[in-house]
Amino acid sequence: MTKILEGIKVLDLSRVFAGPAATQVLGDLGADVIKVEPPGGDEARYYGVTKEELAELGVSPSFIALNRNKRSIEVDMRQPEGKALARRIALKADVIINNFRPGVMDRLGLDYESLAAENPALIYADFSAYGREGELRGTGANDLALQAYSGLISITGEEGRKPVRCGTAIVDLHGSLALVSGILAALFHRERTGRGQRVESSLLHS
Repeated sequence: MTKILEGIKVLDLSRVFAGPAATQVLGDLGADVIKVEPPGGDEARYYGVTKEELAELGVSPSFIALNRNKRSIEVDMRQPEGKALARRIALKADVIINNFRPGVMDRLGLDYESLAAENPALIYADFSAYGREGELRGTGANDLALQAYSGLISITGEEGRKPVRCGTAIVDLHGSLALVSGILAALFHRERTGRGQRVESSLLHS
C-alpha cells in the first residue's frame, strides 16, 4: 500500500528528542528522511546507557525510539565543505526541519529566504525552545526547563508537596506533533498552490 508521504524528501537537522519525534512521524507516513548528525553523532545515541551497554547495543534505546525510518549522515556544518553539502541536500528537499536556536541556520547559510529563493516549493520548519521572537528567543532549553517555565509541573504531583515533572518528555513530544500538523498543512497548501512556506513551533507555545 502506498503511504501518503511517499516521494517527499525531508532533511532532518534536528537532534535529541524535540524534532526527531516529528521527522519520525513523517517517516512513518512514507517520507524519505535524511538525518544530518554532527561528528560523533546525535547525542541521543548515548542517552541513558552505560559504556558497557552502549558497546553491546551500539546505540541507545532512546535514539532508536525516535529515529526509525531514517537515513543518517555525519556532516560537520561548521566547516565550509559541510555547509556546502548540507545546502545541496537542502535545495533538493521538500521539507527541512531544524531545532537550532534562532540565528544558527542563518550562520550556516541555510536560512529560509535564500533557500526558498532557489526552491519556492520548500517547506521550512523552525522548532525552538521559546520561539523566534521575544527576549528569550536565543535561549536554549530542554523539556524539563519548559515544564517548569510554563507552569506545567505546578499542576502535577500531589497537593502540598513539591512540583513533579511529567514522567515523559511530554513538551518535546507534544511540540513535535504540533510541528507535524503545521508541516502537513503546508504540504496540502503546496498541493493547491505549488508554493511552500515557513512554519514554526516551539516548546513554550506547545
